[in-house]
Amino acid sequence: MKRFSRGPTLAAALISVSAAPASAVELDVRTDGLDAGERVASAQILDDVQRLLPLGWSAGIDGPLRIEWHDGLPAHVEGRYRNGLVRLRRSLLRDWQARDASRPDDAATRAARAAVLHELAHAWDRSHKGGLSRDARLLDLAGWPATAIRRGRVGANDFRDRTPDAYELATPREFVAVNLEHFLLDPEYACRRPALHRYFVARTQAAMPRPNCAPPAFVQPSMEGAADPSPLLEIDPARIAGVDYLLAEPDAHPMSRWGHSMLRLVVCAPGRPRGPDCRLDIASHVVLSFRAFVDDLQISGWRGLTGAYPSRLFVLPMPQVIEEYTKVELRGLRSVPLRLSDDEIALLLEQAAQVHWSYDGRYRFVNRNCAVETWRLLHAGVPRLASASLTGLTPTGLLRRLQSAGVADASMQSDPDAALRLGYRFDSQGAHYAELLDVVRASLPIGPRSVEAWLDDPPASRARWIEQADLRAAAALLVLENAALRRAEARAADVLKRRLLQDDAQAVALRGDLRGSLALADRLTRPAALLADGGYGQPMPGERSVLRARLETDAAEWSSRSAELRNAGEALLSVGRRDALAASRDNIARLSARLRELAVTTRD
Repeated sequence: MKRFSRGPTLAAALISVSAAPASAVELDVRTDGLDAGERVASAQILDDVQRLLPLGWSAGIDGPLRIEWHDGLPAHVEGRYRNGLVRLRRSLLRDWQARDASRPDDAATRAARAAVLHELAHAWDRSHKGGLSRDARLLDLAGWPATAIRRGRVGANDFRDRTPDAYELATPREFVAVNLEHFLLDPEYACRRPALHRYFVARTQAAMPRPNCAPPAFVQPSMEGAADPSPLLEIDPARIAGVDYLLAEPDAHPMSRWGHSMLRLVVCAPGRPRGPDCRLDIASHVVLSFRAFVDDLQISGWRGLTGAYPSRLFVLPMPQVIEEYTKVELRGLRSVPLRLSDDEIALLLEQAAQVHWSYDGRYRFVNRNCAVETWRLLHAGVPRLASASLTGLTPTGLLRRLQSAGVADASMQSDPDAALRLGYRFDSQGAHYAELLDVVRASLPIGPRSVEAWLDDPPASRARWIEQADLRAAAALLVLENAALRRAEARAADVLKRRLLQDDAQAVALRGDLRGSLALADRLTRPAALLADGGYGQPMPGERSVLRARLETDAAEWSSRSAELRNAGEALLSVGRRDALAASRDNIARLSARLRELAVTTRD
């Protein structure tokens, strides 16, 4: 029960407008200096808030709490809690008296409730039964994850996007207080921050109905090869047959000599029952890949070391990832299943969605690279893994630890042929290209050249074999010519980056266009920027409708800009390099025509 002191008898009578619950926090309300209307307002506000408090929260506060209403609090401070004393802004009482009591969403009602709940949250958190802001699980979910090098927590919270109140990022204590406000006052909190909602339900012992939320949503900036062409991808955890640790194998380049860590969601194709066959639905699979967003014209190793680039969670179609690594970078992919239950997969997907919409960290090559970010996602998303010793600073090191802990099952990797056939491994196309060159060599006198030498030959030298090729050789030459073009375009892009640093008029103009495209790419890879007009956490159905429209506009603009930039960029290349690209594209057209011609001849 409340205990009121220093108040006149009339105030005590007015205060009893409604009975407080049996589990109410014991309050010592100081009402001297308040007029009769303010005393009534004080009683109404405190009784109103007491009825909102779940048992675990109210019973956990060390009482009694002293309550004082003040005019002397700093600007923009609605309340303060110190050592059992809660000071609240007195103007809240006057606003409460003037409120529209028929509207539960009235601004004055919301402000008074939020202010009192915020300070009562601090009182509970700092009590011997509270301690939420010191709970490792809460810190993981809130965005103060464990460090990868030494024991402890990161000092700053980088879950800065889609926040209900930026003040929550100040300290774990303020995070708890701000989120407990929204937990009780915002009916959408359960779907906007589902993991935190479940945590608070458990800690407060609140009796709340199970929410019916839309599936987690992700922005898919590139849809190349995806079964679902929508840039806004909704993933139902019931369609995920498994999660793999996806490792892009190391190569000789400095930035990739330890490999690249990703997670592969084995999503079943629409209509297919969840099971082992879903592993073959590669077009439906989704890859979660932490990458540095390079927002300048050239990659800087120093900026990568010092955290100058944003670190973001990219959501990519599996076919695009296979293309990128095996065909362009000529690196193999190992897909190692993780031993996760269905419930753990759902939790991991939920955490990935929170990271996708809220996290905008800083990439650091040593201690915040793809392996560390992937470990943090597993650590926070699957509570069981938080107690396992999985910390790894490199992609290959993290995989070893996952295997040692019995979390990753690499048994399929022992049979390379079966691993390739069943989608547990995707080999570099370098070996495949060598086999295709052997096919060509079997029917044409091309000599003992290596694949690399063949791909680096001038296009005109490769073109002289087109009309002599039979059906098998022409098919092999077409695949090799496409590889040669990709290789030439990648080298041209490196040359163009250096060319853009010059100060002639063409380079200056293209730099301006390119920076505009980078700003567009920044929006597409930082989903919160697409919904800058409010809201927090996972977007609600109404926000998703707005988001789809914006994504369609931005995707169309990106397509147009990309074509224009390609043409303008190639115009800056040397005549010889431009002619080589044009000749390689001509070779592809001629080989396609040759194949059609030979196919007709074969049928006849």
